[in-house]
Amino acid sequence: MEWRDEGILLTLRRHGEGSAIVDVFTAEHGRHAGIVRGGAGRKMAPILQPGAQLDLIWRARLEDHLGSYQAELMRSRAAAALSGRLPLAGLNAVTALLAFCLPERESHPELYLRSTQLLDLLDRDDVWPLAYLRWEVALLEEMGFGLDFSQCVVTGSRIDLTYVSPKSGRAVSRQGAGEWADRMLPLPPVLMGRGGADTSEIVTALSTTGFFLQNHLAPSLGNRSLPDARGRLIDVLTRLR
Repeated sequence: MEWRDEGILLTLRRHGEGSAIVDVFTAEHGRHAGIVRGGAGRKMAPILQPGAQLDLIWRARLEDHLGSYQAELMRSRAAAALSGRLPLAGLNAVTALLAFCLPERESHPELYLRSTQLLDLLDRDDVWPLAYLRWEVALLEEMGFGLDFSQCVVTGSRIDLTYVSPKSGRAVSRQGAGEWADRMLPLPPVLMGRGGADTSEIVTALSTTGFFLQNHLAPSLGNRSLPDARGRLIDVLTRLR
């Protein structure tokens, strides 16, 4: 069997003498692993970097085999990632979350496009935090845990939406929350696409998306903890506030 696709390199681990097993998020074949012969060698090191955009040919005798990759570099993001603490933390968070939550060999073309667009903004500190927040919201949606801020889940009101229900992921108005307000999650305007979206507000919004990643998505994957890389990104953003 053989196919050709493009993909984002998520992880790499040494295999045998000089090969490597790579996990790649591909445009048409989803998250898909394979062996790269010589992938642990010096020649392939500049190519097989996390976040790199690769042109891939996958071959295997049978479809359910691990198979092997022939990989060529389309776009490196190493220079952008190493340009500062935020880009590096951002790239690590994105690749770690994709490796964490994507099922194997299941196509997610829209998320793939969003992920490539996000990674192409790594060296844009002015816009990247907001783009990352929107990507996390899209990730939750893609994984079946979408958030709904269109109206209050209690009253049906579309005004004064202040909170998010930790159970349903739907907006709650100040009136609808009532005496339960202290049990609600914050709904900053940036989550609804409003306001100036300063870093402090984005960090608050990420605490809400993080709750659903940890308490809804992670248990569906076997009650695992989120990758440490996401926490490190939040730490970096918090220092920028």
